[in-house]
Amino acid sequence: MNIINEMKLEFLSRSANEALARSAVSQFAAQLDPTLEELGDIKTSVSEAVTNAVVHAYPDKLGQVLLRARILEGGILEVTVRDKGVGIEDIGQARSPLYTTGGEERSGMGFTIMESFMDTLRVRSAPGRGTTVAMRKRVMPRLLR
Repeated sequence: MNIINEMKLEFLSRSANEALARSAVSQFAAQLDPTLEELGDIKTSVSEAVTNAVVHAYPDKLGQVLLRARILEGGILEVTVRDKGVGIEDIGQARSPLYTTGGEERSGMGFTIMESFMDTLRVRSAPGRGTTVAMRKRVMPRLLR
């Protein structure tokens, strides 16, 4: 699939940077002319992926989070969030609704939300080496809506 446009952003795993990531991706996605609902889905999914990296990948220290957004032919937005944190032991269990390693204050719905708002969700992880979350959403051209 041909890449039409691409951006990369790297930041520390501070919770304040979740808003930065969400804003950057929504501004980048705006060139596809998404509806408010599509844009909301994208922003929420990016928030969940970045929050997972901040909370779970680096529980006791700051680390780097790499965000990449690409526009692919056919109006497809691809967003990848990667960390080099603790990794996920059991991806299947982590993707189960209500499962969390973040304590009582966490809902354990991050992957479920990403999966429901985006067209595809891939999660790769290796314990001690980090996690990569890749999501895609096709934004319908205005003429077809």
